[in-house]
Amino acid sequence: MWKDSETKIDFLDFGYLKESILDIIRNKDLSPSSIGVYGNWGSGKSSLMQMCIDDLSNKENILCVKFNGWLFEGYEDTKTAFIGTILDKINESKSPTGNALSLLKRLYKNTDKLKLAGMGIKYGIDFLVTGGVGTLADITMNSVLSKLKDKATEIDSSDIENFLKDEFRSEELRKDIKSFQNDFKELLSETKIEKLVVFVDELDRCNPDTILETLEAIRLFLFTKNTSFVIGADERHVIYSVRKKYSEIEGNQIDIGKEYLEKMIQYPIRIPQLSSREVEFYILCLFLQIELTSEEFDLFNKYIIDAKKKDFFNFELTFENLNNEMPEIANKSRETISLAKQLSSVLSTGLNGNPRHCKRFLNSLAMREKMSISREIKMERKILAKLMLLEYFKADFFKKLSKLQSYEKGKPSALCLIEENKWEEAEELKLWKDDPWINNWMEIEPHISDVDLRPYFYFSRESLTSQLNIGQYRLSNTAEKVLSDLLSGADSQRNAALKLSEDINDSEASLILEKLSDKILTETNIEINIFRSLLEWGASKELLFTNTISCLNELPGNKINFSMIPRIKSFMDKTLKIQEVTDIVKRWEKENPKLEPAIKKILER
Repeated sequence: MWKDSETKIDFLDFGYLKESILDIIRNKDLSPSSIGVYGNWGSGKSSLMQMCIDDLSNKENILCVKFNGWLFEGYEDTKTAFIGTILDKINESKSPTGNALSLLKRLYKNTDKLKLAGMGIKYGIDFLVTGGVGTLADITMNSVLSKLKDKATEIDSSDIENFLKDEFRSEELRKDIKSFQNDFKELLSETKIEKLVVFVDELDRCNPDTILETLEAIRLFLFTKNTSFVIGADERHVIYSVRKKYSEIEGNQIDIGKEYLEKMIQYPIRIPQLSSREVEFYILCLFLQIELTSEEFDLFNKYIIDAKKKDFFNFELTFENLNNEMPEIANKSRETISLAKQLSSVLSTGLNGNPRHCKRFLNSLAMREKMSISREIKMERKILAKLMLLEYFKADFFKKLSKLQSYEKGKPSALCLIEENKWEEAEELKLWKDDPWINNWMEIEPHISDVDLRPYFYFSRESLTSQLNIGQYRLSNTAEKVLSDLLSGADSQRNAALKLSEDINDSEASLILEKLSDKILTETNIEINIFRSLLEWGASKELLFTNTISCLNELPGNKINFSMIPRIKSFMDKTLKIQEVTDIVKRWEKENPKLEPAIKKILER
C-alpha cells in the first residue's frame, strides 16, 4: 500500500513545473515574489512543493519554511500562527545572537500584540479585560505593569481597558505593522538569509476565513525583499472565499474573487490533468516501487527518464521495449504493465487524472488482496481491478451483479449473455444495454463470465452496504459543495451546482447521484426539490443516465405525486431515454391510479 501524502519521487513527471517555480525563486529581480501552485484537491500540489523544498534546502543561505494553516485552524489566530511559524524557523535554524536576537524578540512581542489586537476586534475589549479568552495575562500583563508601575493606587480592570484601547488605536497598529516590516527585513540581513521561501500548503482543507487571513498575513507583514511565497491551492476555493467575504461591486462586471487572486499571486502555475499515458506510468511506478528491489527500481526509473528525453511525445512503455533493455525487470513487470494499461484509460477520465484518487483506488485494491491472502482465497488482480472499476463508477450495476452472482454460485448467466452481446435475453441487466460506459467496460480484458465471482464480491461486502461505496473516498471541496447545494433544495443553489458539473470527475458525479438516490429511497415522503435535484443532476452527464433510471425504477408508485411527473418528462426529453422512462411511469400508474391523468398527459406529448 502507499502513504496518502506528498512524495519526493517524481512519478508525476513534474520536473518542468518544479524548474519553473525554482527559476522565479532564484531570480533576484523578481523578489519579492508570490507563486500560486494551482490544482484540484489531490492533484499533486504538496508533492510538487516538497520537490522544490528538497532542491532548495541544499542551498546555503536559503531558508525554506513550510506552513500548514489547517493544523492551526480553530486553535490560534491564523495571521500570528503564520508569522510565528516563520520566526520559529529562523530562531531554530540560525540561533540568532546580539542585534539579531533583539530583533527577533521584538518581532515576537509585536506578533503577540497583533494577536491580542485581533482578538480585541473579534470579541471586544471588554471581553479581553474580563479574561474571556484566557490570554491577556500571558501576552500583555508585563507591558501593562511596566506602563502603570508609577500609579499609586492598585491597578484595576479600567486601567487595563484604557491601556488596551491606547495600544489598539488604528494609528498605533499602523506604526506597529511598519515597525514589524522594518525589523523583519533587518532580521533577514542580520541572520544572513539571502532568500526566505515560505511554502503554504493544505489551503484546500481550510475554511474561507483561514485562507484569507493567511494571504493577508503575507500581504501585510512579510512581503519584503528576498522573500518568496509558494501557495498551493485550488484557485476556485480561494476565489469562493473572497466572494463570500466581499460582495460584488454593483454596476461593474468585476469578479472580485478573481481580481483579488490575480493581485495577490504574481506567477500562477497550474498543474494539468494527467493524461491516460501519464496515469498508466504513475500506476506502474507505484506498483514497481514495491515489487522491484530498490536497485532495480532505480534502473527502471533511469530508463524511463532517458527514454522520455530521447522522444518525449512518441515514447510508450510496453513489455517489448522494456524487455529489449532490461529483460529481468521486464519479466518481473509483465503483469503490472498489463494492469496499468487496463486501468489507466478508465481512471484518467473517470477520476480526471487525479493522482490521489488513483492512489486511493490502488490502496483499496491492495487491501482486498491482503484480505484474500489472509483467508487463503485466490483472486486474480486484473479481475479484481475490473470489478472495482465497476464498483467505483457504476454502483447500481455492481450491486445488481452482486445479487445475481449470489444466486448462481458466482457465475451469473446474465453476465454471460451480455458478454455475447445478447442484451435482450439478459432481462436483469438489459437496462444498461445502451450505457456507453458499461459497453466499454465489457471490452476490458479479461472477460469474466466463466469466473467464480464469489471471492471478489465477498471482500466488497462493506462497500455494498455502505452509503459511501468508495471505502476511504473523500470528495473534493468542489464536489462537497455541489452535493450540499443539491441537497439544500433551493433553486439558486441547485443551479449553481449544475454549472459546476463539468468540474466534477465521473467517480464523484456518480457518488453525488448515489447520495441523492439514498436520500430519496430512504425517506417516507419524497421532497420534491430533492427529487428535482436528482433528475437534473442525473441528466447533467451521460454517465449518470442509467443510474438515475435505476433509482426511479426502485420507487413505488405510492411515493410519487402529481408535481413530480412534469420533472420526469423533462428528464426523459433531455436524456432521450423514452422507452425506459415510459415503462417506469406506466408501472407507477398501475400502482397509483391517481397519477393516470398526469402520466397520460406527458406520454401523449
